[in-house]
Amino acid sequence: MDLVLIAVIILGLIGLVSAIILFMASKKFAVYEDPRIARVAEVLPQANCGGCGFPGCSGFASACVKASSLEGKFCPVGGQPVMDRIAGILGLESVASEPKVAVVRCNGTCENRPRITEYNGVVSCTVANLTYGGETGCSFGCLGCGDCVSVCPFDAIHMNAETGLPEVDENKCTACGACEKACPRHIIELRPRGKNNRRVYVQCVNKDKGAVARKACLAACIGCGKCVKVCPFGAIEIESNLAYIDPAKCKSCRKCELECPQGTIVAKNFPPRKVKPGSEVISSDVLANES
Repeated sequence: MDLVLIAVIILGLIGLVSAIILFMASKKFAVYEDPRIARVAEVLPQANCGGCGFPGCSGFASACVKASSLEGKFCPVGGQPVMDRIAGILGLESVASEPKVAVVRCNGTCENRPRITEYNGVVSCTVANLTYGGETGCSFGCLGCGDCVSVCPFDAIHMNAETGLPEVDENKCTACGACEKACPRHIIELRPRGKNNRRVYVQCVNKDKGAVARKACLAACIGCGKCVKVCPFGAIEIESNLAYIDPAKCKSCRKCELECPQGTIVAKNFPPRKVKPGSEVISSDVLANES
Protein backbone atom coordinates (compact mmCIF):
# COMPACT_ATOMS: atom_id res chain seq x y z
CA MET A 1 0.00 0.00 0.00
CA ASP A 2 2.87 2.36 0.86
CA LEU A 3 4.48 1.66 -2.51
CA VAL A 4 1.26 2.60 -4.35
CA LEU A 5 0.93 5.82 -2.36
CA ILE A 6 4.54 6.74 -2.99
CA ALA A 7 4.12 6.12 -6.71
CA VAL A 8 1.00 8.33 -6.80
CA ILE A 9 2.81 11.11 -4.95
CA ILE A 10 5.80 10.93 -7.28
CA LEU A 11 3.60 11.04 -10.39
CA GLY A 12 1.68 13.95 -8.92
CA LEU A 13 4.90 15.88 -8.26
CA ILE A 14 6.15 15.15 -11.77
CA GLY A 15 2.87 16.42 -13.21
CA LEU A 16 2.98 19.55 -11.05
CA VAL A 17 6.57 20.35 -12.01
CA SER A 18 5.79 19.75 -15.69
CA ALA A 19 2.77 22.05 -15.48
CA ILE A 20 4.86 24.81 -13.89
CA ILE A 21 7.53 24.45 -16.57
CA LEU A 22 4.98 24.56 -19.39
CA PHE A 23 3.28 27.59 -17.84
CA MET A 24 6.56 29.47 -17.55
CA ALA A 25 7.54 28.50 -21.10
CA SER A 26 4.18 29.68 -22.48
CA LYS A 27 4.67 33.06 -20.81
CA LYS A 28 8.29 33.41 -21.89
CA PHE A 29 7.76 32.40 -25.51
CA ALA A 30 4.27 33.80 -25.97
CA VAL A 31 3.79 35.55 -29.33
CA TYR A 32 1.70 38.70 -29.14
CA GLU A 33 -0.87 39.17 -31.90
CA ASP A 34 -2.42 42.53 -32.45
CA PRO A 35 -6.18 42.13 -31.85
CA ARG A 36 -6.81 44.36 -34.87
CA ILE A 37 -5.64 41.53 -37.12
CA ALA A 38 -8.69 39.48 -36.14
CA ARG A 39 -10.97 42.49 -36.64
CA VAL A 40 -9.57 43.14 -40.12
CA ALA A 41 -9.82 39.44 -41.00
CA GLU A 42 -13.50 39.48 -40.07
CA VAL A 43 -14.37 42.04 -42.74
CA LEU A 44 -12.42 40.23 -45.47
CA PRO A 45 -14.35 37.83 -47.75
CA GLN A 46 -12.17 34.84 -46.74
CA ALA A 47 -11.79 33.78 -50.36
CA ASN A 48 -8.08 33.11 -49.78
CA CYS A 49 -7.51 33.57 -53.51
CA GLY A 50 -4.13 35.28 -53.18
CA GLY A 51 -5.21 38.10 -55.47
CA CYS A 52 -4.00 40.63 -52.91
CA GLY A 53 -0.46 39.28 -53.19
CA PHE A 54 -0.42 37.75 -49.70
CA PRO A 55 -0.91 34.14 -48.50
CA GLY A 56 -4.62 34.22 -47.83
CA CYS A 57 -6.89 36.66 -46.03
CA SER A 58 -5.09 36.25 -42.69
CA GLY A 59 -1.78 37.18 -44.30
CA PHE A 60 -3.37 40.22 -45.90
CA ALA A 61 -4.95 41.27 -42.59
CA SER A 62 -1.60 41.01 -40.83
CA ALA A 63 0.13 43.04 -43.56
CA CYS A 64 -2.50 45.80 -43.34
CA VAL A 65 -2.16 46.08 -39.56
CA LYS A 66 1.64 46.23 -39.68
CA ALA A 67 1.74 48.80 -42.48
CA SER A 68 1.77 52.53 -41.88
CA SER A 69 -0.31 53.10 -45.02
CA LEU A 70 -2.77 51.10 -47.12
CA GLU A 71 -1.21 52.32 -50.33
CA GLY A 72 -0.51 49.40 -52.64
CA LYS A 73 -2.81 47.07 -50.71
CA PHE A 74 -6.13 46.02 -52.17
CA CYS A 75 -8.55 43.12 -51.78
CA PRO A 76 -9.83 42.41 -55.30
CA VAL A 77 -12.73 40.31 -54.06
CA GLY A 78 -14.05 42.71 -51.44
CA GLY A 79 -13.21 45.78 -53.49
CA GLN A 80 -13.18 49.36 -52.29
CA PRO A 81 -16.01 48.94 -49.71
CA VAL A 82 -13.93 46.37 -47.80
CA MET A 83 -10.82 48.54 -47.99
CA ASP A 84 -12.81 51.47 -46.59
CA ARG A 85 -13.88 49.33 -43.61
CA ILE A 86 -10.28 48.22 -43.03
CA ALA A 87 -9.14 51.83 -43.12
CA GLY A 88 -11.78 52.67 -40.49
CA ILE A 89 -10.58 49.88 -38.20
CA LEU A 90 -6.93 50.89 -38.48
CA GLY A 91 -7.49 54.64 -38.47
CA LEU A 92 -5.73 55.00 -41.81
CA GLU A 93 -6.66 56.82 -44.99
CA SER A 94 -8.45 54.70 -47.56
CA VAL A 95 -6.53 54.70 -50.86
CA ALA A 96 -8.79 54.34 -53.88
CA SER A 97 -7.76 51.63 -56.33
CA GLU A 98 -9.03 51.28 -59.87
CA PRO A 99 -11.05 48.06 -60.27
CA LYS A 100 -9.68 45.52 -62.73
CA VAL A 101 -10.96 42.60 -64.76
CA ALA A 102 -9.34 39.65 -66.52
CA VAL A 103 -9.12 39.92 -70.31
CA VAL A 104 -8.22 37.16 -72.75
CA ARG A 105 -5.60 38.46 -75.16
CA CYS A 106 -6.04 35.84 -77.85
CA ASN A 107 -8.50 35.72 -80.73
CA GLY A 108 -7.20 32.48 -82.17
CA THR A 109 -10.59 30.96 -82.79
CA CYS A 110 -11.05 27.78 -84.80
CA GLU A 111 -11.65 29.92 -87.90
CA ASN A 112 -8.66 32.18 -87.41
CA ARG A 113 -6.26 29.47 -86.27
CA PRO A 114 -7.03 26.03 -87.77
CA ARG A 115 -5.57 22.88 -86.26
CA ILE A 116 -2.54 21.30 -87.86
CA THR A 117 -1.96 18.52 -85.27
CA GLU A 118 -3.95 16.65 -82.64
CA TYR A 119 -3.02 16.44 -78.97
CA ASN A 120 -4.06 13.32 -77.03
CA GLY A 121 -2.14 13.88 -73.80
CA VAL A 122 -3.14 15.08 -70.35
CA VAL A 123 -5.83 17.78 -70.54
CA SER A 124 -3.70 20.54 -69.05
CA CYS A 125 -2.37 23.72 -70.62
CA THR A 126 0.75 23.51 -68.47
CA VAL A 127 1.54 19.96 -69.56
CA ALA A 128 0.69 20.68 -73.19
CA ASN A 129 2.88 23.78 -73.22
CA LEU A 130 5.84 21.83 -71.85
CA THR A 131 5.50 18.85 -74.17
CA TYR A 132 4.58 20.29 -77.56
CA GLY A 133 3.83 23.52 -79.40
CA GLY A 134 0.07 23.21 -79.55
CA GLU A 135 -2.45 21.97 -82.09
CA THR A 136 -2.11 25.09 -84.25
CA GLY A 137 0.75 26.90 -85.92
CA CYS A 138 0.74 29.63 -83.28
CA SER A 139 3.13 28.88 -80.43
CA PHE A 140 1.91 31.88 -78.40
CA GLY A 141 -1.88 31.50 -78.35
CA CYS A 142 -4.39 29.73 -76.13
CA LEU A 143 -3.94 25.97 -75.76
CA GLY A 144 -7.62 25.46 -74.95
CA CYS A 145 -7.30 22.93 -72.11
CA GLY A 146 -9.01 25.18 -69.57
CA ASP A 147 -6.49 25.49 -66.73
CA CYS A 148 -7.85 29.00 -66.18
CA VAL A 149 -11.37 27.61 -65.78
CA SER A 150 -10.40 25.03 -63.19
CA VAL A 151 -8.55 27.49 -60.93
CA CYS A 152 -11.16 30.25 -60.92
CA PRO A 153 -12.79 30.26 -57.45
CA PHE A 154 -15.69 32.42 -58.64
CA ASP A 155 -16.88 30.51 -61.72
CA ALA A 156 -16.11 33.61 -63.76
CA ILE A 157 -14.42 32.02 -66.76
CA HIS A 158 -15.58 29.28 -69.15
CA MET A 159 -14.43 27.72 -72.39
CA ASN A 160 -16.45 28.58 -75.49
CA ALA A 161 -17.08 25.32 -77.35
CA GLU A 162 -17.37 27.06 -80.72
CA THR A 163 -14.26 29.25 -80.57
CA GLY A 164 -12.16 27.03 -78.31
CA LEU A 165 -11.21 30.07 -76.24
CA PRO A 166 -11.92 31.06 -72.63
CA GLU A 167 -14.48 33.79 -71.99
CA VAL A 168 -14.62 35.95 -68.86
CA ASP A 169 -17.90 36.78 -67.14
CA GLU A 170 -17.23 40.38 -66.13
CA ASN A 171 -20.06 40.36 -63.59
CA LYS A 172 -18.41 37.52 -61.66
CA CYS A 173 -14.73 38.33 -62.18
CA THR A 174 -13.04 39.82 -59.12
CA ALA A 175 -9.58 40.18 -60.69
CA CYS A 176 -8.09 37.77 -58.16
CA GLY A 177 -5.45 36.84 -60.74
CA ALA A 178 -5.79 33.06 -60.39
CA CYS A 179 -6.45 32.57 -64.11
CA GLU A 180 -3.62 34.91 -65.05
CA LYS A 181 -1.16 32.85 -62.99
CA ALA A 182 -2.49 29.53 -64.30
CA CYS A 183 -2.05 30.40 -67.98
CA PRO A 184 1.38 29.14 -69.12
CA ARG A 185 1.31 31.38 -72.19
CA HIS A 186 0.25 34.55 -70.37
CA ILE A 187 -2.66 35.33 -72.66
CA ILE A 188 -4.78 36.45 -69.70
CA GLU A 189 -4.09 39.88 -68.29
CA LEU A 190 -5.64 41.93 -65.50
CA ARG A 191 -6.52 45.33 -66.91
CA PRO A 192 -8.43 48.30 -65.46
CA ARG A 193 -12.16 47.97 -66.10
CA GLY A 194 -12.11 51.48 -67.51
CA LYS A 195 -14.63 54.29 -67.43
CA ASN A 196 -18.15 52.94 -67.93
CA ASN A 197 -16.56 49.47 -68.02
CA ARG A 198 -15.04 50.25 -71.43
CA ARG A 199 -11.49 49.39 -72.47
CA VAL A 200 -9.34 48.98 -75.56
CA TYR A 201 -6.63 46.35 -75.87
CA VAL A 202 -4.68 44.24 -78.34
CA GLN A 203 -6.15 40.74 -78.50
CA CYS A 204 -2.93 38.96 -79.41
CA VAL A 205 0.36 37.95 -77.76
CA ASN A 206 2.15 36.57 -80.84
CA LYS A 207 5.69 37.96 -81.07
CA ASP A 208 6.59 36.40 -84.42
CA LYS A 209 7.25 38.64 -87.40
CA GLY A 210 4.20 39.78 -89.33
CA ALA A 211 4.18 37.21 -92.15
CA VAL A 212 4.85 34.30 -89.79
CA ALA A 213 2.26 35.48 -87.25
CA ARG A 214 -0.44 35.95 -89.88
CA LYS A 215 0.25 32.55 -91.39
CA ALA A 216 -0.37 30.97 -87.99
CA CYS A 217 -3.45 33.08 -87.19
CA LEU A 218 -5.54 35.35 -89.41
CA ALA A 219 -6.24 37.68 -86.47
CA ALA A 220 -2.64 38.00 -85.28
CA CYS A 221 -0.90 41.31 -84.72
CA ILE A 222 1.63 41.82 -87.52
CA GLY A 223 3.48 44.70 -85.83
CA CYS A 224 2.81 47.10 -88.73
CA GLY A 225 2.78 50.11 -86.40
CA LYS A 226 -0.25 51.83 -87.93
CA CYS A 227 -1.93 51.95 -84.54
CA VAL A 228 1.11 53.69 -83.07
CA LYS A 229 1.02 56.40 -85.70
CA VAL A 230 -2.66 57.28 -85.25
CA CYS A 231 -2.71 57.23 -81.43
CA PRO A 232 -2.75 60.88 -80.27
CA PHE A 233 -1.87 59.97 -76.69
CA GLY A 234 1.26 57.87 -77.18
CA ALA A 235 -0.47 54.91 -75.54
CA ILE A 236 0.71 52.24 -77.98
CA GLU A 237 4.16 50.72 -78.40
CA ILE A 238 5.56 47.99 -80.62
CA GLU A 239 7.88 45.59 -78.85
CA SER A 240 9.07 42.27 -80.29
CA ASN A 241 6.74 42.65 -83.29
CA LEU A 242 3.70 43.04 -80.99
CA ALA A 243 1.59 46.11 -80.24
CA TYR A 244 0.60 46.84 -76.66
CA ILE A 245 -1.79 49.49 -75.38
CA ASP A 246 -0.90 51.11 -72.06
CA PRO A 247 -4.20 51.37 -70.14
CA ALA A 248 -2.84 54.27 -68.09
CA LYS A 249 -2.35 56.38 -71.24
CA CYS A 250 -5.24 55.17 -73.39
CA LYS A 251 -8.18 57.60 -73.64
CA SER A 252 -10.41 55.19 -75.57
CA CYS A 253 -10.60 57.31 -78.72
CA ARG A 254 -10.62 54.04 -80.71
CA LYS A 255 -8.67 55.45 -83.65
CA CYS A 256 -6.31 52.50 -83.41
CA GLU A 257 -9.23 50.07 -83.70
CA LEU A 258 -10.23 51.55 -87.05
CA GLU A 259 -6.65 51.64 -88.31
CA CYS A 260 -5.70 48.03 -87.45
CA PRO A 261 -5.72 46.00 -90.71
CA GLN A 262 -5.98 42.72 -88.78
CA GLY A 263 -8.87 43.66 -86.51
CA THR A 264 -6.64 42.67 -83.61
CA ILE A 265 -7.49 45.69 -81.46
CA VAL A 266 -10.66 45.19 -79.41
CA ALA A 267 -12.92 47.93 -78.00
CA LYS A 268 -14.98 46.34 -75.24
CA ASN A 269 -18.44 47.49 -74.12
CA PHE A 270 -18.60 50.57 -76.36
CA PRO A 271 -21.85 51.65 -78.03
CA PRO A 272 -22.25 51.05 -81.77
CA ARG A 273 -20.39 53.50 -83.96
CA LYS A 274 -22.43 56.29 -85.51
CA VAL A 275 -22.13 57.21 -89.15
CA LYS A 276 -21.71 60.90 -89.82
CA PRO A 277 -23.34 61.79 -93.18
CA GLY A 278 -20.77 62.21 -95.91
CA SER A 279 -17.89 60.88 -93.82
CA GLU A 280 -16.39 57.70 -92.47
CA VAL A 281 -17.71 55.85 -89.44
CA ILE A 282 -16.88 57.76 -86.27
CA SER A 283 -17.12 56.65 -82.68
CA SER A 284 -19.86 58.29 -80.66
CA ASP A 285 -17.29 58.89 -77.91
CA VAL A 286 -14.92 60.66 -80.31
CA LEU A 287 -17.70 62.92 -81.48
CA ALA A 288 -18.49 63.78 -77.90
CA ASN A 289 -14.85 64.58 -77.14
CA GLU A 290 -14.43 66.75 -80.22
CA SER A 291 -17.60 68.75 -79.67
